[in-house]
Amino acid sequence: MAATAQSGRELIAVGPLEILPDEHLVRVRGRALMLSIRELRLLTELARREDRIMSREELFRLVWGREMRRGDRSVDVYVRKLRVKLEVALPRWRFIHTHFGFGYRLSAEEQDERVANAGFTTG
Repeated sequence: MAATAQSGRELIAVGPLEILPDEHLVRVRGRALMLSIRELRLLTELARREDRIMSREELFRLVWGREMRRGDRSVDVYVRKLRVKLEVALPRWRFIHTHFGFGYRLSAEEQDERVANAGFTTG
């Protein structure tokens, strides 16, 4: 959900994430999350269109500023990097959802601990 902070700068809140694109900053519960510029741009574009499925081609145009070449997997690579960083920062949350054959969608979903640990054993 995009909003404007009192300073007039864009603030996008998605679950426990706060994205401040003008400041090149993402905060998780008040703490800065270190992202590359591409990761930040990808997260920002997805967050600006929260709950909307975006094609890989559309994301590439918005983040890289040009048309995607056939066979280019850059979007997938950066989605994977972003997922890892978000999962480390917020292990019980899922943000980027894959819609096979369509693209990606950003939606903050807190996972039940039993679901988050399904298939894993401790020991």
